[in-house]
This record gives sequence, structure tokens and C-alpha cells, in this order.
Amino acid sequence: MNGNQINRGGNHHRREKEECRFEPLCVNIMHETAENCNFRKALWTGCKMQVTLMCIPSDCEIGLESHHDTDQLIVIESGRGVLTMSSCKERAELKKCVGAGDAVFVPAGTWHNIKNSGGCPLRAFSVYAPPAHKKGTVHTTKADADKAEH
Repeated sequence: MNGNQINRGGNHHRREKEECRFEPLCVNIMHETAENCNFRKALWTGCKMQVTLMCIPSDCEIGLESHHDTDQLIVIESGRGVLTMSSCKERAELKKCVGAGDAVFVPAGTWHNIKNSGGCPLRAFSVYAPPAHKKGTVHTTKADADKAEH
């Protein structure tokens, strides 16, 4: 093993480290989120985590979704919305108004949606672990996102 490798107790970790090469990034996440005008933009993708920026127009929504193997954190930077979450698709077990500064923790397998209920765009960033979208993903509109996912 050379000086650039980290011994983590097995070949699996060394192989994973060698196959996954992403650059570190340091940004003002609130500024990046406030400036983003795309419905969804993958800001950074790593081996085990991803950060996306979202801009949800007035009276629009993320759309009811569930990520089978991915935990998610959604942080609202600006705007207002209505959050729904549930263990099943057919009924909302949690319905709550959300706004700037709110953090939504979504366990893997949980159905969730945020609908913009305000008169201006709802801006948020989302952390997925592991990544949920292809590196470099940009969906200008929700229609673009829906088309790419189907």
C-alpha cells in the first residue's frame, strides 16, 4: 500500500475508493440555492452522497415520490409549502406547512411531496445518501424531470 491509500480493513474498501473519484467542494449552500432557477440541479455528487438544488414554482410540487434505498434531507431556503409524508402512497400520515429554515428528514422508503403554497418560488437544497440522480443532472422544469424519470 502506498502513502495515498487508506487501509480500512479489507480489499472492498480499497476497491471502492479507487473506483469512486469525485472532487471535494466548498460553497455557500444558501447562496447557491437562492441563485438556482432550475427545478432540479445536482450541485455535487459523491460516492455515497449527493446534493441537489431545487426551485419549485408557485402552485407546483416536487411530486409524490419514494426512494427505496435512499435517505433524504430537504432544507427550505425560501418560500412556503405543504409537506406530506407517509409509509404508503395512498394516504398522507403527516401533513405540515413548511417554510424558510425548515429541515425535512425523509427515511428511505417514505412517500413524500412538497407543494409550493406561496406566491414566489420555493427554493430548497436536498441531500441524498446514497445519490438518487445521475451526476450533473439538470432539469430546467418539472416536466423535464418527469420526462427524464419515465
